[in-house]
Amino acid sequence: MDGIIDFIDNRLKEQIDTEISGMTFTKNFRSPSAEEWYIFLPSYKDPVTGGATGKAIIHYNLYDTKQIFINTTIIFDDPTLHERKLYQVVYAISDEIVNRLVGFADTLLSVHSGENSYNAEYKQ
Repeated sequence: MDGIIDFIDNRLKEQIDTEISGMTFTKNFRSPSAEEWYIFLPSYKDPVTGGATGKAIIHYNLYDTKQIFINTTIIFDDPTLHERKLYQVVYAISDEIVNRLVGFADTLLSVHSGENSYNAEYKQ
């Protein structure tokens, strides 16, 4: 078999679907070159405030009229999402955040989530 097969437990798949379907955002800050969004998930909270699970910071690098490049940073504050066993949840949620907030633009992504931290590049 030539393809890569990613096995995912049905309970984990249901958890991912629940988090993504219940995900909401609130825009906190907007400047000419950046946005900051609070991320709310059904099962995860900031342990200090009990509020947003984390935030996404979207910074638009406008080099000239032909090239637009976006840097997106996602920071998860709930330490449960820092546990290695939830890496598939973090990846799926982060991918959906980029999809909803940035769309299909060329993007450099940096996710900060303890052991599940990673960098990715989305190219059109």
